[in-house]
Amino acid sequence: MSLLFGTSVWLVSGPAEVRQVLSAKEAFSNNPTGLRHISPALPDQELGGLGMCDPPLHTRMRQMLAPEFTARGLRRLEPAIRDIVAEQLDLMAAAPQPVDLVQTFAWPVPARTICELLGVPAADLDTFRRLSTRRFDIVAGLDAQLGAVSSAQLRLERLIADERRDPGSGLLGTLVTRGADLDDRTLAGLADGVLTGGLETSAGMITLGTLLLLRDPEARERATDSRTVGALTEELLRDLSVVQVAFPRYALTDVKIGSHQISKGDVVLCSLLRANRRTGADTKAAGTGAEARAAGTGADGPRGDRRHMAFGHGVHRCLGAELARMELRIAYQALFERYPRMRLAIDEREIPFHGLAMVYGLQRLPVDLGLCDS
Repeated sequence: MSLLFGTSVWLVSGPAEVRQVLSAKEAFSNNPTGLRHISPALPDQELGGLGMCDPPLHTRMRQMLAPEFTARGLRRLEPAIRDIVAEQLDLMAAAPQPVDLVQTFAWPVPARTICELLGVPAADLDTFRRLSTRRFDIVAGLDAQLGAVSSAQLRLERLIADERRDPGSGLLGTLVTRGADLDDRTLAGLADGVLTGGLETSAGMITLGTLLLLRDPEARERATDSRTVGALTEELLRDLSVVQVAFPRYALTDVKIGSHQISKGDVVLCSLLRANRRTGADTKAAGTGAEARAAGTGADGPRGDRRHMAFGHGVHRCLGAELARMELRIAYQALFERYPRMRLAIDEREIPFHGLAMVYGLQRLPVDLGLCDS
């Protein structure tokens, strides 16, 4: 426990304890407006989005989005994702070598996918990318982070207003139809969560996952096999845990977590990374025999072990989990099928990682695609 402006802040890392906190919607709030005494930069009104609101508004908004994010609902996006991946792979081959995997593949794939899903104009893609990166940069400070959130929401409010006049076939059009009684700010906050939630996180997973696969020839073989790429993706999601800490929770009442007493008003941070590392150890200790494979949960199962918390847990578990899984499976498999001789273009010790950010990832990943190898 530590103190921040007189407020107790707790870090929870055990898998069972993390699940307890993330499931206790009556005991904890995600809405940061109650903590303005910590910093005057915090807003005095709701920021919007699923991650920073509580039931019943959270329940209503999640129900509006849920049908679009089921495995069945996302099938219509799969051909578009495959086309996007193929186009980016072509652009990589046409570019001067070596190429930066972040700029040419890891960012464009999720960014173009999210714009396709939402119906956001391609011209806005660079703007939202810049704002997405800034909001997760802790070094820039809270004012800069909140400014990025505000700028993104203002742009989305204008797009929502356009959709009200002429609803399109994308998710923005769906939102204004299903949420006709909700104001533009609320709907923009909801769209903002979808937009930013699927950018920095997926880009980080693609780059970090690629780096790990470049180290491991056996893992690369699994990535190019449709029977094993799903399980491999789950292992990477658990082990990398690019969203290392869940949204802060604020205690609404006194509650006991493990052997510790949390008081009303305390802030609780849940380490998804640490909880996943422990969960991974428990999973490996349990073995990966025929029973696990039959359940599709072992390392050899077609779907992999999905008991990790890379997407969070409870009512705020990431709604875009199935979209992320689809993107990652397609991206990893296509990348290493197309460029089996790809290798790092710099010494691994020179790879620039994000310094201090809420989402783990790389600033650049220069690679040689191996196009000239005989």
